[in-house]
Amino acid sequence: MTDSAVVEKIADCLVESGSTFRDDRKRAYRRAINNESDENARWVLETILTNSIAAEEARSPLCDDTGIPHVMVDVGTGRELTADLLDSIERGVAEGLRRLPGRPMAVIGEGEDRIGQVLGMSDDPADLEPAPIAVRRITEPVLRVHVLMLGGGPAIRGRSYRIFHRHDSKNVEDEIVRWAKDACAQLGCTPCTLAIGIGRSHYESGNLMLQAMVDGTLDEQTPLEKRITDGVNASGVGPIGMGGSTTLLGSFVKIGPARASGVRIVCMRPCCCFEPRVASVEV
Repeated sequence: MTDSAVVEKIADCLVESGSTFRDDRKRAYRRAINNESDENARWVLETILTNSIAAEEARSPLCDDTGIPHVMVDVGTGRELTADLLDSIERGVAEGLRRLPGRPMAVIGEGEDRIGQVLGMSDDPADLEPAPIAVRRITEPVLRVHVLMLGGGPAIRGRSYRIFHRHDSKNVEDEIVRWAKDACAQLGCTPCTLAIGIGRSHYESGNLMLQAMVDGTLDEQTPLEKRITDGVNASGVGPIGMGGSTTLLGSFVKIGPARASGVRIVCMRPCCCFEPRVASVEV
């Protein structure tokens, strides 16, 4: 595939990520609407779904917070990820941010100037650099790129911390539910989808959390994912905090390797009502 073709594919993938609900999310909203008995909560769910369809048709952002690009690359058997290809992916992200368009959020300057935001912001959406690209090996003979657009609210309410398992996974599950109830109540833009990575370090758990968003589906939930969802829905926070039974649409949990230790490192992101915003393309 030519360099320009890769740039075009990645740009289109980013626009799709930022403007379009995946099919499993549409189905989850329709199920929630049918199952929601609270009139106000049902109206919120219907409005979110209606707006998402309008955004998809117009290829416009699902939310004013258009998100920070996060990229995960699956490298399959017989395929190579070269520096030139990484450059094309990054240029495709920049082009996609202009087309979406992304909200200008890139802070000008270096080092401490970025922390204090003292030099202001760039007017070019393409200056919003993607987060460090994550790579994983797969057995399929393909090279697949996943683009995620991750907003600020869920990042603020997310958490990465240790949980003492006490030789019982129920202790980890209960603590996740407790975190999630608090996070969803503060987030505001519910219903959420929880993205959870459980690993040996903060880095590994964060990476697993990204994988959970890429691989998870609301059409199929593991027993653990369903118990977490049911536990948080019992809080009664509901859509945009208006009450009802739909605080979560579902949960995505990715469990990685474990070390001989009394703790598990858990990274949890309470994805907002429009997230995970993710699309995928083969290059």
